[in-house]
Amino acid sequence: MPHLIEDYALIGDTQTGALVGPDGTTDWLCLPDFDSSAVFAGLLGTEQHGFWRIGPAHAEGTLPPVASSRRYRPQSLILETEWHLPGHGTVRVTDLMPTGEGAPRLIRLVEGITGRVRMRSELHATVNYGQHTATPSERDGRTVFPVSTGVLWLDTSADIPLGAGGEFTIGEGDSVTFALTWQPGTAVAPQPPDARDALLRTQAYWHTWAAQSTYRGPYAEAVTRSAITLKALTHAPTGAPVAALTSSLPETIGGIRNWDYRYTWLRDAAMTMIALLCLGYLDEARAWRAWLLRVIAADLQNLQIMYGIRGERDLSETELGWLPGYEKSGPVRLGNGAATQLQLDVYGEVIDALYQAHLAGLEPDPEATRLMVGLVTQLEQLWSVPDAGIWEVRGPARHFVHSKVMVWVALDRVIKLIQSGDATGPLERWRKLRDTIWREVCEKGYDPVRNTFTQSYGSKELDASLLLIPQMGFLPPDDKRVIGTIEAIQRELSTPDGFIERYPTKGEDAGVDGLPGDEGAFLLCTFWMADDLAMIGREDEARQLFDKLLALRGDLGLLAEEWDPRLKRQVGNYPQAFSHIGLILVAVRRFSTPEPLSLPAQRSTEADLSAAPAPQ
Repeated sequence: MPHLIEDYALIGDTQTGALVGPDGTTDWLCLPDFDSSAVFAGLLGTEQHGFWRIGPAHAEGTLPPVASSRRYRPQSLILETEWHLPGHGTVRVTDLMPTGEGAPRLIRLVEGITGRVRMRSELHATVNYGQHTATPSERDGRTVFPVSTGVLWLDTSADIPLGAGGEFTIGEGDSVTFALTWQPGTAVAPQPPDARDALLRTQAYWHTWAAQSTYRGPYAEAVTRSAITLKALTHAPTGAPVAALTSSLPETIGGIRNWDYRYTWLRDAAMTMIALLCLGYLDEARAWRAWLLRVIAADLQNLQIMYGIRGERDLSETELGWLPGYEKSGPVRLGNGAATQLQLDVYGEVIDALYQAHLAGLEPDPEATRLMVGLVTQLEQLWSVPDAGIWEVRGPARHFVHSKVMVWVALDRVIKLIQSGDATGPLERWRKLRDTIWREVCEKGYDPVRNTFTQSYGSKELDASLLLIPQMGFLPPDDKRVIGTIEAIQRELSTPDGFIERYPTKGEDAGVDGLPGDEGAFLLCTFWMADDLAMIGREDEARQLFDKLLALRGDLGLLAEEWDPRLKRQVGNYPQAFSHIGLILVAVRRFSTPEPLSLPAQRSTEADLSAAPAPQ
């Protein structure tokens, strides 16, 4: 049975990633990329759908023992899991995915710390998200698994029979390595890896990357972990960030709000870049900008709100009927039907991210400037029509207030570029349009009786995306309408424990998203609330809410999309870029200090660090 969502550890190589449970089980791994078919899909079903466990041997019919402790090596994605077994000894498994090697590889290093411990490795690889078992065979003394996308090569120094599983004893000072390497089906056999060298290089890579962060403040550990998570969710070969590692983790246990998040939303990617820019990371913004120009610049007339990581447009949504879903929360979906929606806010998010990169010192690119001007030109024709909004509702299109605010943002940023001489365009015409949109939002999207902006024109309902009004500069934080909106959202969209829901799923506008059922509190929206509270002078309350959010993280500092206030657990896809974006932005904007960033002592030597590959 899968573990709690927040109990999974992320490891990755900036091309794909794996989730490892506290009993040493890898329950999710797609190869060779984030959006490829899963070879381990037990997360969304049972062990028959694919897993790889390495841990102390246990009696048949009993649950595998959960680790005594786990941690990431400082400023890295290298996971250390230890079991302390009274009367036997202590053993550690170190899991990593080396970066920059081309063919993805999962390395698992078993080390005896004290005593002697009987261990077991059990690997069940599958084809097409657990639909069929991948039958192992022997090739030149190595175990090979044919899977949907290629071939897996299993190498080990353990004295066990060739195949998917076996037991071995590890004594104090002993070490055993396992490596699972993906290769295309027609490629030559990969060389078995030097696990120790891969470990040092991977540790040095992540330490070098994390050390570039400019954040100085009391939340350095949380910010660094969130930054590493965003980097891990960014596909290095293309520069495209994905929204999350997983598909179909439910927003409510047992519910049907289960979506595939392994794609590149323009909105999520733009917000990822803004968060990383706040920490001084220009290389990632440069790579994303190049991806944007490749994928959307030549076809703005047919702009999509999301794409595959290599720019694929067809993300048709299907259901994988053989997978029962996480804790029987079906259906499990592949693809995402929201790709074809009209969401006007993405224009503003993309333009704002490119504008922030410009302010941060990213070198100018004439093609990027033309792209921004082209997007605003498109908005001249589109801004007045209803859309599906930031939350991708599957009910009727509406005039969402947040969408109109982000259209205003798109115009505002391009106007500023024209005024500074960094772009050309019809300045006066766009100024007039910006003012027209501002007036319309303030007239049609504001309820003067309740002193709050509303979810859409004519609606009485609220929406947490309205918290972005002061953050985007649409109105100043001391405007009475802004303060009224913040207080109304806090009053009407808060859970009993103070976290913020996106919008009502019951009541007058319960059908706005076109879906049955409920959902948890949205963590990004709660970070927005903390940010807004600080903006209007309620700093102590903002810090208390921020600290409550940090307390929701699992033992390894990761966040899913939502929090279930009834079950007191994380729900939704994981780890979720949105949530870690919110954490970084609030920490940087509200809780920065001038003191130097103090990083924990590193295990790597100076020689190790000098051998680090350049971060991608």
